[in-house]
Amino acid sequence: MIRVLFVCLHNSARSQVAEELLRKEMGDSVLVESAGLEPGTLNPTVVELLLEEGIDISEKPTRSVFDLVRKGRTYTFVITVCEESASERCPIFPGIVQRRHWSFPDPSGFSGSNRKEQTRVILEMIRITIKEFAAELRRLLHTNSAPY
Repeated sequence: MIRVLFVCLHNSARSQVAEELLRKEMGDSVLVESAGLEPGTLNPTVVELLLEEGIDISEKPTRSVFDLVRKGRTYTFVITVCEESASERCPIFPGIVQRRHWSFPDPSGFSGSNRKEQTRVILEMIRITIKEFAAELRRLLHTNSAPY
């Protein structure tokens, strides 16, 4: 089975969105998780926007990427979705086949009355990237050339 881990700084927005959108795209054909370098609390705007799509993460805890390392988890893909400087702090997982970096702005820095719309733009950026990645995963699964 292909296993995907999305990592960002706090596991409060970008990695959660990527996880949920990939899960929605791929269903049970791919195991997908997310974690943070310094887990925080869920971004309420992200929770609200995902809920508009029928995805409820309001009770979902944020997780530490280092806890996953200590548990010996392995992944086919580890994808950082934070700024480049933060992605460099991501630990090395045993058995990783591919590590990728997708840089998206951090919604926690948004303020003012248009915070929700700014966050929606980031969600759409992630959605486009996830759709492209899901197409790649489907090809891998279809040709049985998926790295396991």
